[in-house]
Amino acid sequence: MKIFTEKSLKNFEFWSGAVDRAKILDDDDFDVIEQNLEELYPDGCDETFINDFFWFEEDTIAEWLGFSSWEELEASKSDEESE
Repeated sequence: MKIFTEKSLKNFEFWSGAVDRAKILDDDDFDVIEQNLEELYPDGCDETFINDFFWFEEDTIAEWLGFSSWEELEASKSDEESE
């Protein structure tokens, strides 16, 4: 049986490597990512897809947020925290 739930990415419970990636992002970042995913997958995505996307598609996420790579995004977030 498949059970689908609707929830915001801000409230998603990531696991494994996706946890570390999600910790770097803020609410505005999640909103942008969620909007992009909704456009690409209007019928929704299952939890494994969402988690794997965050874990393995970090450069895509970075590009959606206006960065050339995940490393650039991380550096930007580190700079924000040190200010």
